[in-house]
Amino acid sequence: MRKIEGDLMEMAKAGDFDVIVHGANCFHEMSGGIAKVIARAFPEALEADRQTGKGDRGKLGTITWAEVERGGHSFAVVNAYTQQDYRGGGRLVDYDAVEDAFAAVARQFPGARIGYPMIGAGMAGGDWDKIAPRIDAALHDHDHALVVLPGTRS
Repeated sequence: MRKIEGDLMEMAKAGDFDVIVHGANCFHEMSGGIAKVIARAFPEALEADRQTGKGDRGKLGTITWAEVERGGHSFAVVNAYTQQDYRGGGRLVDYDAVEDAFAAVARQFPGARIGYPMIGAGMAGGDWDKIAPRIDAALHDHDHALVVLPGTRS
C-alpha cells in the first residue's frame, strides 16, 4: 500500500485517481468525517447511497458508486458499506465488510487507480493495523493508495 499526503477529493478532481472509496454506514447518514466532505463535494455519491434500503444490514461488504466529472476528469466515487450503524461508541467498522467491499471494488474497477482515506480507523473506531492488510489483500493486483492529509499520523 502506497501512502500519499494530500486531499483525496482534490486529487481525484485533478485526475490522479479513477476511483475514490470511502467507508459508509447502512443508514444513508453522511454527516460526519470524510463522508460529510464526500456528500458535499459529490452529491451524486449520496444519491447513489439513497437508492439502497435504509438500515439494510445486507449492504455490509457491498458497494454503490456514482460516476462524476469534476475539473475535466471523470472518476467514480464509491460508497463502501463497512459499518452497519453510525451511532454508538466503540468499534463500528466491520473488518470483514472492509475486505468484502474492497474485493467488490477490485472486481468492478479492474485496472483502475484507486485512492482512499483510512477507512474505518477514524469515527468508526477501527484499528488501522487490522484494516490495512485487508485492503492490501483485496487490491493486491491494483494501483491503490492511502491518501492522508498532510500532518496526519497513520
